[in-house]
Amino acid sequence: METNWAAEHLQVIRTLMERSAVYRRALAPVMTFNGAIGTVAALAGWMFKIKSPRAFIFYWAGVGALAMAGSFLLVRRQALKESEPFWSPPTSRITQAMLPALVAGFIVGAVVWAQAAAAPENIGNVSGMLWLPLSWVVLYGCAFHAAGFFMPRGMRIFGWAFILGGCGLFALGIPDWPDRPAYAHGIMGFFFGALHLAYGVYLYFTEQRKNET
Repeated sequence: METNWAAEHLQVIRTLMERSAVYRRALAPVMTFNGAIGTVAALAGWMFKIKSPRAFIFYWAGVGALAMAGSFLLVRRQALKESEPFWSPPTSRITQAMLPALVAGFIVGAVVWAQAAAAPENIGNVSGMLWLPLSWVVLYGCAFHAAGFFMPRGMRIFGWAFILGGCGLFALGIPDWPDRPAYAHGIMGFFFGALHLAYGVYLYFTEQRKNET
């Protein structure tokens, strides 16, 4: 029994190492897509003045669902292009590694959404509400750092950027801005938009240079 488990584990590790280049190529469009979605969503949230706690959570939950659906289709297309199964043992391991932190983020958002019924209309008047985006940022970073043990090292660095960035803003505290909802959307746009775009562009150009050599 243990021998079979060890053999399966070694096979998964070997497959992950063999597919590291494939995952790297797949990550570039995924990161670019998510970065574009996050940036546009942050600008739209600010322009359309999405300020109430429930509207903010519902809005960004929808953005997250859209990003996940798009990422799924991009990864599936890459798998079909490489003639590989989409839901392979390595993909299962990566999903299992990311799932706890992502589920925690969902639960935190759901609890805050349920408790926001009696909250004021403007999230700027609810100090605790402004910590929610930072909680999402840190948990998202934890998810990617966990996945980085099964993928290229850059994923762990990317995860650390979210963890340290989110914790750094926690330490600085909430700025006393007249338009605090803009701060919340700005956090989401920077981390889930700009950082993803930057990493996607980096992956695209580094992979392109590798192909030229």
